Amino acid sequence: MPTNRADWTHPDLQTLVDLFFPDPAELGTFTEIQAEQLARPWAKLLAHTHHMTVTIEKFHGTPVDVVVLDKLATQTHYARKIVLRRQSDQQIVQFGIVRIGRSSLPDEVMKQIESEQVPLGRVLIEHQVMRTVKLMTLWRIVPGPALKSAFSDPDLTECFGRTALIYANGLPAVELLEIVN
Repeated sequence: MPTNRADWTHPDLQTLVDLFFPDPAELGTFTEIQAEQLARPWAKLLAHTHHMTVTIEKFHGTPVDVVVLDKLATQTHYARKIVLRRQSDQQIVQFGIVRIGRSSLPDEVMKQIESEQVPLGRVLIEHQVMRTVKLMTLWRIVPGPALKSAFSDPDLTECFGRTALIYANGLPAVELLEIVN
């Protein structure tokens, strides 16, 4: 991360993937696309500036739970690889990688995030953190073995995702890679 946080204007896909995948091909092959190239329902799920938790729950008509697959914690950052699972039938509906600058959020918010019990978007909303979600890039993804495994779908041939940045109280706080199935 740049030392001048004002220069931190977008999440870097490679940096996020590298946090958990020494070989990025394990996750998949990413091609940048424009919103107009997304068919429904992908456009509705990804081409917006809202929290994915809220969007996914509205789309599926059920709350979701977070399942943390892996995490990395340092003094300056907390990162995790997750899936969101529908409460109604336990179907996995999103894979994600999140990296949070610890100094960007209040201690009680970080504590709840690190408890790994509640999706990130819901934590920020419940704590009334002043936030803005900035959509950065949309992706067409040919899934690799790790993504197929995360979605429990060995036959998955294509999925879509986005990178986004959450500003908290006016400053960049959270880098996101969010992939829907």
